[in-house]
Amino acid sequence: MKSRKLKIRYLNGSRLYHAFLAGGNAVINDQIFLNRINVFPVPDGDTGTNMASTFRAIAEGVESGRSIRETLRSIADAALHGAQGNSGLILAQFFYGLSREVGHEWMMTTKAFGESVRKAAQHAAQAILHPVEGTMITVIRDWAEEVYQRCFQTADFEELLADALPVARQSLRDTTRKLAVLAKAGVVDAGAKGFVDFLEGILQFIKKGRLRRVPAAAPVWMPAEAQTPARDKVLHNRYCAEALLVGEGLAPEAIRAVVDRHGDSAVVAGAEDRVRIHVHTNAPDELFEELMDLGAISQIKVDDMRKQHEAAWSPKSRVAIVTDSACDLPQEIMDERQIHFIPISIPWGRQLFLDKITMRADRFYDRLERERTLPTSAVPALKSFQNALSYLAGHYDSIVAVSLASGLSGVHGAFHKAAEALPGKRISVLDSRSISAGEGLIVARASELALAGKGHDEIVRSIESWAPKAHLLIDVRTLKYLVRGGRVSPVKGFLAKLLHLRPILSLDGKGQAVPFGKSFSRKGAMAKILARVRDLAGREELWNYAVVHANNPGRAAAYRDKMTALLGRPPAYIMDVSPVIGVHCGVGAVAVALLMD
Repeated sequence: MKSRKLKIRYLNGSRLYHAFLAGGNAVINDQIFLNRINVFPVPDGDTGTNMASTFRAIAEGVESGRSIRETLRSIADAALHGAQGNSGLILAQFFYGLSREVGHEWMMTTKAFGESVRKAAQHAAQAILHPVEGTMITVIRDWAEEVYQRCFQTADFEELLADALPVARQSLRDTTRKLAVLAKAGVVDAGAKGFVDFLEGILQFIKKGRLRRVPAAAPVWMPAEAQTPARDKVLHNRYCAEALLVGEGLAPEAIRAVVDRHGDSAVVAGAEDRVRIHVHTNAPDELFEELMDLGAISQIKVDDMRKQHEAAWSPKSRVAIVTDSACDLPQEIMDERQIHFIPISIPWGRQLFLDKITMRADRFYDRLERERTLPTSAVPALKSFQNALSYLAGHYDSIVAVSLASGLSGVHGAFHKAAEALPGKRISVLDSRSISAGEGLIVARASELALAGKGHDEIVRSIESWAPKAHLLIDVRTLKYLVRGGRVSPVKGFLAKLLHLRPILSLDGKGQAVPFGKSFSRKGAMAKILARVRDLAGREELWNYAVVHANNPGRAAAYRDKMTALLGRPPAYIMDVSPVIGVHCGVGAVAVALLMD
């Protein structure tokens, strides 16, 4: 006697939770292919990574509840907080819409499910400021409409999902026909493919899996051999900016208007108390300058799509050089040599900024002198390091990461932890034992070796030999910022102010900030620094040097002239120090950095 197949007539919170995990696993396991076919809206090869990261955030942040509504709310919250990329945010808004449309019942029938997904697809579409047919939102809409039409014909979820899936697959195939850039590349839309993966994962799980046993997804990284015909596409906007704005009574329409003015590929999702934005822009600092008036920025992420595109399609070396934003090196050198960097966070009042990206030096020093509240610096979330290294690991043979002095920050440790999360990848994390232009000179010299085709081990050995030969001398105008940042005790700061002392700071062999000397005038401070430079140049061969300043170009020019006469050549560069350095040294500071040969 044949056994009848048991029908799944309802979903409760537990079943929905495990089904989402199964669908997310399918996306995570397919992220390599999704990255490879990612050509729209820009061919930056990260759609799979972004969708996988979004589903990991759901897996880590959701607790299964008995109520379908509670579970969906939890899924929507986790997705909104952890969404990455255009595709991740569209998914988050779809889940958010689903959570808003379900009733208060503890379970959901096929009819209620069909009605809810149809409305949720509309929520997702409304989040996209300028929707394009033949993309992920098209497949979501076509699938949701089919589910709605069929939900009145069956009470079995397995039958409903199985019958609607072919429509989603056909809609996916049609993306190539609807969007010219996909037809030219010969691929389907990557975000749409990820959504179909999600649906297939859920259905396979319902058919063959056990609701209480969902295997954990193993990390999968991008292949270096990824190729698509879109690699020569011109990027009109350089940065992919994302943020979460929080606060009571947010104005989503006003936020949409600001985002729309500053770029394209814009998505604005969420509700009145939490809004997440995604946009491709050339001016992230101007974008966030406006957004900060509309809500508190609690999460922020900005990817350099030009660097990502170059890494994916035209890397200049086999070894990736990556550093942090405390490394002061001119933008044109960073771009020319494909040097990657991770911006350090700058919390300031209720806002959060990214060093050199959403907070540039000119705006920073103007604001520093106006504001009563002083900023601080913070190590970015470990996820920022992991995402950066995993992306680079997919496009280079190996990675050399050079951090600011470990004695000054936890950035070095974060690089190490992120590298450990990529087993099998060749990643070396090195302590520059310096900061600002001292770190910059080491990174610049390392990039020369990488561009010359030198191997990983030779670059690592060279950096280790250079670190003790980098010298940084800082002419500080005031100790006020160092006192407030905890680098100098209030008593010492008070005495220095009382006695009109002008401190000179340096770094010791372990990268710790130490006093090099003091003077009663800035003229005296300059004389002492120049005497130290003369002594170093007399004992060792100079590779190169640089001058940096905290909004004090006049005094930096005076140092340049004196040192050019002393050393017989001009500095490699002069530039404003990064805002994250200015947080501690304050306005007016000037530093000279030398790297001996």
